[in-house]
Amino acid sequence: MPVSCSYDPIQGSEIGQFAGPATTKFPRRSHRQHLRAGFAAVVLAGTTLGATLAAAQAADPPRRKHPAARHAPAETAEEVDVVARRPAFRFSAAQHAADSTIRLTGQDLIRRGVVSKTDLQNLAPNLSVQSVNGTSSTNFQLRGIGTSDYTQNSTPSVLTYIDDVAFPVSTMSNGMLFDIDSVDIQPGPAGFTHGFASSGGEVALHTADPTPQWHGGVTEDIASYARSRTTGYISGPISPTLSFRIAAETIHGGGWQYDPANRTHLGDSDETALRAKLKWTPDSRTTVKLTGHFVRDRSGVVVGQPMINLLGTRLPPNEPQQAYWDLSPRFARLIGRSPDTKPSEDNTFWGANITATHRFDLAMLTSISDYESERVGEYTDQDATTARTGDTYRNIVADSFIQELRLGAVDPDAKLQWDLGASYNRVRMYQQFFFDFSDYPLRGYLSETSFEQHQQTFAQYAHVSYALPWHLKIFGGLNHEADDRQLIGLRTVHYNVNALDFADTATNANQFSGEVGLQWQPSRGFMSYVKVSRGFRPGGFTANNTVVQDQLAPYKPEWLLAYEAGFKSEPIPNVLRLNGAAFYDDYHDQQYLGSFVVPSYGPLGRFTNIPKSEIWGLEGSIDLHPLPHLYLVQNIGYERGKYQDFSAVNSAATNQYYLAHHVWTPIYTSYNGVNSGIPKLTLNGTATLRFDPLPAHQIEGGLDWSYRGAQALVPGGQGYYRLPDYFLLGAHLTWRATKQHWFATVYATNLLDRQYYVTGGQATTTYFYIPGAPRIIGGRFGVDF
Repeated sequence: MPVSCSYDPIQGSEIGQFAGPATTKFPRRSHRQHLRAGFAAVVLAGTTLGATLAAAQAADPPRRKHPAARHAPAETAEEVDVVARRPAFRFSAAQHAADSTIRLTGQDLIRRGVVSKTDLQNLAPNLSVQSVNGTSSTNFQLRGIGTSDYTQNSTPSVLTYIDDVAFPVSTMSNGMLFDIDSVDIQPGPAGFTHGFASSGGEVALHTADPTPQWHGGVTEDIASYARSRTTGYISGPISPTLSFRIAAETIHGGGWQYDPANRTHLGDSDETALRAKLKWTPDSRTTVKLTGHFVRDRSGVVVGQPMINLLGTRLPPNEPQQAYWDLSPRFARLIGRSPDTKPSEDNTFWGANITATHRFDLAMLTSISDYESERVGEYTDQDATTARTGDTYRNIVADSFIQELRLGAVDPDAKLQWDLGASYNRVRMYQQFFFDFSDYPLRGYLSETSFEQHQQTFAQYAHVSYALPWHLKIFGGLNHEADDRQLIGLRTVHYNVNALDFADTATNANQFSGEVGLQWQPSRGFMSYVKVSRGFRPGGFTANNTVVQDQLAPYKPEWLLAYEAGFKSEPIPNVLRLNGAAFYDDYHDQQYLGSFVVPSYGPLGRFTNIPKSEIWGLEGSIDLHPLPHLYLVQNIGYERGKYQDFSAVNSAATNQYYLAHHVWTPIYTSYNGVNSGIPKLTLNGTATLRFDPLPAHQIEGGLDWSYRGAQALVPGGQGYYRLPDYFLLGAHLTWRATKQHWFATVYATNLLDRQYYVTGGQATTTYFYIPGAPRIIGGRFGVDF
C-alpha cells in the first residue's frame, strides 16, 4: 500500500498517512486490539520512510511501559474495519499511568522559546524554577516543595535527570537544553523505580538518540539585543549495528541590561555546548549507549534591582533594564580576575555515561555508569549598587560518580509488573566564597570562606503492580536510602583582620520512603487513581560566609506524607482530553533557608528545619481540538501552604530595627498558622492554528501565555518581601516546506513588554529583586536533511 509522510508541527514528529484505500481488513479483534494494530501500522509506515524517532526505536529491544501504565486485560477476537487517523493528542500511553506528570516534546520547548532551565516554569502548573541571585545556579520548587540553595551543596528537593542519569548537584545540568526529544515534569515523592529518593519530584530530560538512517539539521535563531543561537545535529549509521549522533549549540549576545553609571552593557550570553552519542545494538536483546557532553559558559548574569537599602542611602532609580555594579581593583586582584570583569560566569561542565540494557527471558537488566564534573567561577554584585558591600565571587570544583543497576519485568502485558534496583553516588566538592565588604561600616574588609564536602549516597528500591479483576490495578514501591556527608576544613579569612578555623562536622541519614496506590480503568477513555507516598530528602550544611560555629550545625532530613487522587480522560476522542489531580502534603522538618543574625556583624543565611507545615492544591490540564486546524492546551495549578509549627527570625522586622537603631538584633516571630506564601495560582497554555496553504507546505501560528501568582520571599512577607504576580504573552508563526525540509519562524516573547520580577533576596545591606527579560522579537530559520 503506498504511503506518504508529512511533518506534524503539533505532534512534533513525522506522521504516516495512508494514500491508498481508506480501510483495511484485519482478523476479528476487540476494539482495544484494533486500536493497537492501527497505531502499529502508522508507526510501521513512518519507519519505512525513515522517520527518525521510529527508526531509532526499531533498533532497540522492546521498551517496557511505565509500571503504572501496563494494562493487559483478556480480549476476544473480532473482525473490524480500520480507518487510519492522525491522533490529535500526544502521549496516549501516558493516559494509563497513575501520575500527574506533565509531558512535553522537544518541539514544545522550541515553540515556547525555552533556552535555560528557568524557562521551564512557564510550561507546567505549580512549578517554580528560579535563578539564585541572577546566576546560573537554579532552584526547583514543585507543588511548593523546594529550597533556595545558593551554595548548591545539598541534594535538591526536585531532582534533575538527563537520559535517566540523576544530577545531585543542580548546576552540573546547565547548558543541556538542546537536541531534546522530550521532558517529563513529575510532581510528588519519587525514586521508587529508578535513581534516588526525592521529596518534591523530578524533571527528566530525554535527549535525541542516534538513528540508523542519515539525518541532520541546522537552525539559526536571531533575536533582539543581538542574540544569536545556533543549533545543529547529524545522526546516522557507522555499521549495521552501530550508529552515532552529534549535536551542538552556541549562544551569544542578548544582554538586555545596562549600567548608566559607567555605560556598561550587561548580560550577554557566551555559551557553547556539545553532545555526542554512540548506540550499539549487537543483537536484538542488547543495546549499549555511550554519551559524552561538554559545556563552556562565559555568559553575563542578571544584576538585581535594589528595593531596600539598609545603609539609609538613596537608591538609584528603579528603571526597567537598568542595573548598577562595581568591581574594585583590590577585590579583582584577590579573585584573580581583570578589573573590568562584568558580573558573569566562567564555568565548564563535562561528563560521560554508559547505559547498557540486555533482555533476558525473564527480566530486563539495565546498567548506568556516569561521571560528571564542574568548574565554576562566578562573579556577582549582589547588593545591586555601586557600593562595595556585597560583591561576591565563588569557585566551585565538584565531581560526581553514579552507578545504577536495574532489573525489571520483560512482558509489558503480564498482570504482574516489577522493578528493583540500586544506585550509588559519590560527590567530592571544593568551594571558595570571596566577599567585598569594603564600604560596609560594620565590616570594612575583604573576606574568604573555603571548605570541602564529601558525600556518598546508597539507595535501593523496588516497585510492583498487579492487575486485578474489575479493571483495577494495585501498585506499590519502596526506597531505602543511606546518605553520609562531611564538611571538612572550613576556614574564613577576614583580610587584614583575622582568620577563623572551624571544626569539621558530619551528618548522615538512613530512611525509607515509598508509595502505595490503586488504579481503576473502566474504559480506555477514563482512568482514575489514588495513592499515598512518603518523600525524603537528606540533610546537609550551611557553608558560605561562616563566622561562628553555630552556622555549621547540620540541618535534618525533610520528609512528607503525600496524598494524591487524580483522573485522566478523553471524553471525546481526538477532540477533548481532561486530566486532573488533587494533593495534600503533610510536611515534616521542611528545609528552609532563613536568617541567622550575629550581633555586631549582621544577618547571614542559615538552613534550618520547619517542624511541621502543610501544602494542598489542585492541578488540571485541558487539551482541546475543536476544529480541524485548531489546537488548545491549558494547564491550571492552584496551591496553598500553611506553617503549623514554626518560629524564626523576622527578616523584615530585624531590618527595620537596624534602620532605626543601627544595631543588629534578631527579632523572632511565631509563624504558626501563617500562609507559606507559595504562588497560589499558575496558568500556562497555548493556542495553535495549523493548515496547509499549498501542497507540501504548512503554516503554523500560535499564542502562548503564562501567569504566576504573588510569592512571599520570607515567611509572612508583604511589601517588598513579596514578589508581585505577573502575566506573560508570546506568539509565533512558522512556514514549513515539508519536501524541501526547511522552515522559517518569527516569534515574540513577553509580547506585551511587561516589567516583572522572577525572584529576589538579600545580600548584606540590600534587599533586591531579579528582573525578567523584556520583550524579545526574533526569527528562526532551519534546514533538515
